[in-house]
Amino acid sequence: QFLTTRDTADPDALSVLRHSSAHVLAEAVRRLYPGVKVAIGPPIEQGFYYDFDFPQPISESDLEAIEAEVGKVLAEGRSWSREEISRDEARTRFEAEGEPYKVELLDTAEGAISLYTQSHDGSSDFTDLCRGPHLQDSGPIKAFKLTHLAGAYWRGDEHNKQLTRIYGTAFFRQADLDAYLERLEEARKRDHRRLGVQLDLFHLSEHSPGSPFWHPKGMVIWNTLEDLRRRENRRRGYLEVKTPLLYGQDTYE
Repeated sequence: QFLTTRDTADPDALSVLRHSSAHVLAEAVRRLYPGVKVAIGPPIEQGFYYDFDFPQPISESDLEAIEAEVGKVLAEGRSWSREEISRDEARTRFEAEGEPYKVELLDTAEGAISLYTQSHDGSSDFTDLCRGPHLQDSGPIKAFKLTHLAGAYWRGDEHNKQLTRIYGTAFFRQADLDAYLERLEEARKRDHRRLGVQLDLFHLSEHSPGSPFWHPKGMVIWNTLEDLRRRENRRRGYLEVKTPLLYGQDTYE
């Protein structure tokens, strides 16, 4: 399928743009943090992420400097080229570069092994183990934003090392990014976890993560909804039962 910069709303085109943006992020992070190890950086529905193993922990406050470095990379401009190499060649390369996560990915990769190199002025700036596809060059990346950090176990296994996942998004137009960020802000304003505390409906506690401790004002809403539920269930002919909240361990097993 041919995708062009006219396909600004096409999910496939956005996916390619964001995949390339993730690689730009990886290069910027490597420039700022010598010794960092790179893991994986796929596009996702609303943007992209890249997982890193940092020599020292970073925080949300570091995202501004990382984003500024991404801006420098984009200002310089990057182009992408693809090459296929043997599995053994790739393993030798990434072992020499001290990239253990890439080496491990090679052990389970299926099909041809391909690398994507981003470069400018004839010099190679970052090469990643990747199936692609990617942009021909970074010109179409007109709007880029890092959004937040999270912890992520390597390959989703809690027995593996926890990596730092940097989330971001990218668009073909600044106006699209602005609209996206506005939607995020509106959603944040309406977040029930935030509003419930502000309106003195409930509070949340480590003693029962994710479960609200209801306050008197919140119980007014709770009981009103319960009255509605009971009334509508009676009207529909339903009968109520109630089971215990606590059971023996054998029931769980």
